[in-house]
Amino acid sequence: MGVDEVGAGGSHAPALRVTAKETVAEGVVALELAHPDGARLPDWTPGAHIDLILPGGLTRQYSLCGDRWDAYRYRVGVLREPDGRGGSAYVHDRLRVGDSVGVGGPRNNFPLVPSDNYLFIAGGIGITPLMPMLHQADLLGAEWSLVYGGRHRGSMAFLGELARYGDRVHVVPEDERGRPDLDTWLGEPRDDVRVYCCGPPGLLDAVDTACATWPAPALRTERFTARQQESQVRDAPFEVVLARRGTTVTVTPGVSVLDAVRTAHVDVLSSCMRGTCGTCATGVLDGVVDHRDSLLTDDERAAGDCMFPCVSRSRGDRLVLDL
Repeated sequence: MGVDEVGAGGSHAPALRVTAKETVAEGVVALELAHPDGARLPDWTPGAHIDLILPGGLTRQYSLCGDRWDAYRYRVGVLREPDGRGGSAYVHDRLRVGDSVGVGGPRNNFPLVPSDNYLFIAGGIGITPLMPMLHQADLLGAEWSLVYGGRHRGSMAFLGELARYGDRVHVVPEDERGRPDLDTWLGEPRDDVRVYCCGPPGLLDAVDTACATWPAPALRTERFTARQQESQVRDAPFEVVLARRGTTVTVTPGVSVLDAVRTAHVDVLSSCMRGTCGTCATGVLDGVVDHRDSLLTDDERAAGDCMFPCVSRSRGDRLVLDL
């Protein structure tokens, strides 16, 4: 395997070089990544993330938070998670400038849709996917505001960069001002405003509740942890037909659709295994999906033409997948 590839989980990903590593807040480092030969990197759009493929098969998703117009560098912010599975600890403690790291993507499950007016709400490291959105909204001349909450100022990344936007940015450190007053910002539904929110589960749940009376397309959220799910609709075996292969596999309780599909030697790319990253998105040709992901909107779920087999299952006896 050459210097330009890193293996992980049976797949290959291009290796980028760490060109800068900087502490940007308490417990947060920013990495800059570039191609070792100085080549142009794939384009991306605000809200996109990349996979960092780390030693031992660890794959972690991090939102791109740099300049999307810089074709030669990616930037991500990484929060140290003491209770995590080791990915953030590796980045903080062992990854050095000059090291190579496998990178997958970019992919965007959190796209910025056109609007004349935006409200951005961030909690902690949730600021990262919103940074390029602010820049894009500014370039387009849209009206926008950012509400940015955190434990205290020292824990809140990129405050220096955000200062250039002046009073459109509302910094709410909890130790100074308490938690953001969502009733003030979201109490009155508006047809002309798009709301984008990223942060810890408590904030996302509170924003979901506050936007319950808003028009359905108004709110878009991105979760770094899986949404708490209701109990599964079905706890019995079902069949999955792989339409391109002409093969049928049986999915038993306790086995994911993804794992069952792999027994038929069909390699579906995957990463988080929690329904949060979007890597394993698979087309559905027939059947009714029991959606267990934290990505699809209600309209997308109702359409029934896509699922994430790492977590989602079938409501009936049979699913036909575009595999």
